[in-house]
Amino acid sequence: MEKYDVIIIGAGAAGLLAAGKLGESGLKVLLIEKMERAGRKLRITGKGRCNITNNAGMSDFIKKVHPNGRFLKNAFSNFFSKDIVELLNDLGVKTIVERGGRVFPASEKAGDVVDAFVRFTKKNHVITKYKTAVYSLLVENNKLIGVEVKSIDSDNNNFYYSDNVILASGGMAYPATGSSGDGYKVAKYVGHTIIPVRPALVPLETKGNIAQSLQGLSMKNSKAIVWVNGKKIKEDFGELLFTHFGLSGPIILSLSRFVVDEIDKKNKVEISIDLKPALDDKKLDNRLLRDIDEHGKMKIKSLFRKWLPGKMIDAFLEITEIDGEKEAHQISAKERKKIRLLMKDLRFEIIGYRPFKEAIITAGGIPTTEISSKTMESKIIDNLYFAGEIIDVDGDTGGYNLQIAFSTGWLAAESIIKKHKN
Repeated sequence: MEKYDVIIIGAGAAGLLAAGKLGESGLKVLLIEKMERAGRKLRITGKGRCNITNNAGMSDFIKKVHPNGRFLKNAFSNFFSKDIVELLNDLGVKTIVERGGRVFPASEKAGDVVDAFVRFTKKNHVITKYKTAVYSLLVENNKLIGVEVKSIDSDNNNFYYSDNVILASGGMAYPATGSSGDGYKVAKYVGHTIIPVRPALVPLETKGNIAQSLQGLSMKNSKAIVWVNGKKIKEDFGELLFTHFGLSGPIILSLSRFVVDEIDKKNKVEISIDLKPALDDKKLDNRLLRDIDEHGKMKIKSLFRKWLPGKMIDAFLEITEIDGEKEAHQISAKERKKIRLLMKDLRFEIIGYRPFKEAIITAGGIPTTEISSKTMESKIIDNLYFAGEIIDVDGDTGGYNLQIAFSTGWLAAESIIKKHKN
């Protein structure tokens, strides 16, 4: 019988960090990973650059986490953004801070972060078994005593025993990296509830062909507002991207957390884009009037280049039904109003969202009400701990989700270390 002090399921951000920390304390640790190498998803985060964390203060950070950021207050208090940066520096990974407080490795290579964590586990004598998937959790008298796993290559089942198991198997996003929901199944089997999982930080599909006609166009200083059944529910400012299916980019991904749930409820969802958020209606109208007066002989189609990216002009002329060949001084007050309103409210009906394979993170999972916020231990099964994306907490874009993984993984490890000392 193979017995370990701790077994960790999943060699992602949370699992690797927890394994290294536990091994460093002298405990005998087994790290189990379904894929052929560690950190498959971590290697592609931040478009391969790895947005490690965000240097926002804790109160602002918590506001970026849904649906219950306060659950993480203790985890963040134990291990936060400055701590992961300091640890990575000690492991040889220098970091830089970019716009919006986003922290990246100075090399801009996510692989450097993964390699550092793998070195951390090896240095501390963590035993890692790859191509091995969790099959079930072994429970006796409401206490976890080990795990049953299945070898991907041979299809053989093996049993490993431990007084402590950390389930850090991830969610459903990017299933090609190994996130196929195995952890939800085994947790449910031993009595845990699963909040329905759905894609979060996911691009959105729009009705009609306007967004599609703007494919590839990126708008850096725009405001996007979510309307549900005619009521404004959320807004964000920053960069968005038009695609062949609709809308993407940082602010769309962050807003998608709310859009997905409303789409699933069959509500009417629209996103309004304010292309001129720095100007109110009066200032924008004055700007239009001034340019029309100064360039009265210019064709309207050419004048639009002073107001909008070239790729957007045909779409604006189509929506406003203005003849782009007539001269600017011929624009009527009614047409000028159409232009102004469209600049402040370019609206798209949202008809769907992209699948898990295009989502950055998973919403849903193990409810926070079934996990101790002080230890990350299950309230249902003794000796079972949770860390990372499997928990029903998810953040906006900008490094928030990786910090959730790091903080919950660290707290679970610390809790087990304290238990062993007592």
